[in-house]
Amino acid sequence: MPTLFPAIDLKNGECVRLKLGLMDEATVYNTDPAAQARAFRTQGFTHLHVVDLDGAFAGRAVNGAAVEAILGAVGAEMRVQLGGGIRTLEDVERWLGLGLSRVILGTVAVRDPALVREAARLFPGQVVVGIDAKSGRVAVEGWAEASELTATELALRFADAGVAAIVYTDIDRDGVLAGINWEATIALGSSVPIPVIASGGLASIEDVRRLASPDASHLEGAITGRALYDGRLDPAEALRVLAAA
Repeated sequence: MPTLFPAIDLKNGECVRLKLGLMDEATVYNTDPAAQARAFRTQGFTHLHVVDLDGAFAGRAVNGAAVEAILGAVGAEMRVQLGGGIRTLEDVERWLGLGLSRVILGTVAVRDPALVREAARLFPGQVVVGIDAKSGRVAVEGWAEASELTATELALRFADAGVAAIVYTDIDRDGVLAGINWEATIALGSSVPIPVIASGGLASIEDVRRLASPDASHLEGAITGRALYDGRLDPAEALRVLAAA
């Protein structure tokens, strides 16, 4: 069954959603991220996707207290994955030791792929590569810098590294409810032997149905943010659709 990951993006200790990855286009949805995590758990979600947005730009944990509060709120009842500002093996070990199920390595996957490989070796099943693409090119440093790599080129670098999954975000779709870029996401998933999680643009139950369709069967799941917060996606209906897949 595909997994739907509700998202908590953290900025200044608050739960926000960005538009097109722009920090000055943030909408605050909840000033208590731990309460938001509990709400998602109550709705029936078993997984949670958390991003330290400030940390992604700073290159270190900035919203660590909020992340720890989330972990304390949901305990072992949700599998929590975290991205944003995780740049060293020490960071990986510390966060996993605090109870995260998985860490997401994005910028460092471009800057220091050997570190990602070593992390995947040391912590099997707990290291995810985050690939954020804008106009087909990988962006790093909180999406502020573009690289020359394509998403597929970067993904193939880790084909034999033992990473647990790839979170693929289409920045041009993020936070604008335009629908997931299924063509690019499914193409990426077909090109690498690593489970891919779709991110960016999930707009409605139609995207959830597409996730449950046969041509997306090799995807691990999808991340949803604004559609949930704005009430465009009914959690119970979404989970029913996936359970029937």
